[in-house]
Amino acid sequence: MDIDALLQHYFGTDDPDTITDLGFTIGSERLRVDFGTEQEPGRRFALWTLMEVFGIAPTPADAFPKHPELKRAAEDYLSAAWKMEQE
Repeated sequence: MDIDALLQHYFGTDDPDTITDLGFTIGSERLRVDFGTEQEPGRRFALWTLMEVFGIAPTPADAFPKHPELKRAAEDYLSAAWKMEQE
């Protein structure tokens, strides 16, 4: 999945700095709905990652209860993101 295309699709812009409050509210809701209905694991993980960037993602355990490999990948992503923030 292309991050610019996802940003454009959900938030109406490919520049996160230009997302309005209303655009964020609407885009976040659409993103949550699509995440909840997505069946393909790779696409679901990509949507979760975008949600995490915006601080609206469920925990890995809640997001991927039937897919331990995706839960672990999400936990690894969070760990790597935390380490990057510390640098």
